[in-house]
Amino acid sequence: QVQLVESGGGLVQPGGSLRLSCAASGFTFSTHAMLWVRQAPGKGLEWVSTISSAGDSTTYGDSVKGRFTISRDNAKNTLYLQMNSLKPEDTAVYYCGNGGFRGQGTQVTVSS
Repeated sequence: QVQLVESGGGLVQPGGSLRLSCAASGFTFSTHAMLWVRQAPGKGLEWVSTISSAGDSTTYGDSVKGRFTISRDNAKNTLYLQMNSLKPEDTAVYYCGNGGFRGQGTQVTVSS
């Protein structure tokens, strides 16, 4: 069955960086576009970024553009999200997804 397992979250100070990973299994990773979404406390899901199946096309939400970078390694069935210049408003549970499934999420907390 489809499994998406996020990791790499944690507590970081404003201005810091984190790299999230998403290990995928149970489907043909290399043929699926992948995405990251997040959910802040008390708010709905917010789309963060999408990457094409080959990794040659990426798009970002306005709130993260220029600070976050999505990438993938199809040989390792792994999706990444490099997050730089983190702000308190980036605090959320981050989920990876393939359009039909999403993982259990990883908590990112940005606080001094």
